[in-house]
Amino acid sequence: MYICLLEALGLAQVKKVAPTPRFTEAKHAVDSETLQAVITHRYDVLAKYAKSLKRTYTEELGKLRQLAPHDAHVLKSLKRWLHRDEKSLCETERANLKQGLAKSRALHTVYSMRAELASLWERSSVSRDQLVRQLQDWCHRAEASGIRPLANSRTGCAATLRTLRSPRGSGPQRTRPRRVFLRISTVGFSG
Repeated sequence: MYICLLEALGLAQVKKVAPTPRFTEAKHAVDSETLQAVITHRYDVLAKYAKSLKRTYTEELGKLRQLAPHDAHVLKSLKRWLHRDEKSLCETERANLKQGLAKSRALHTVYSMRAELASLWERSSVSRDQLVRQLQDWCHRAEASGIRPLANSRTGCAATLRTLRSPRGSGPQRTRPRRVFLRISTVGFSG
């Protein structure tokens, strides 16, 4: 909202707009176009994955509250660390995260699969065919995990990845930018 206001006043100029993800019918197998779409829309993929991680966390916390209240207390303290990369945590936070993830197999699986998915676009030395195979393997393991936010054939993460398509295709464009990189003008301001 404020970006549009600054642009209307001539105080900012939109330099780049992040690509908007587009979806198509689900494919049975991951191909290089799917891989390219996942890499291009990695921030949207991780945002959607964060929602599934949050759903899994809520479900597991509810189960543990009924079965083992002490374990639920340990799991509740993990909420702020789940969305962060393990490398960015200090040693005590990392130890607490591992202890909490040990209480829930489903949460441990979802957390570790997020790291594996993120590592796909960090590997620049691996060939495209290897990356396609790794993404295909990731999708198969997500569907076989039995964890609803990952395995659901219509709304799960693996299904979402298979329906994602690269931005080169045709389709309606969004009129409002999702993420914008600005160059802010200092004209009219006095120090």
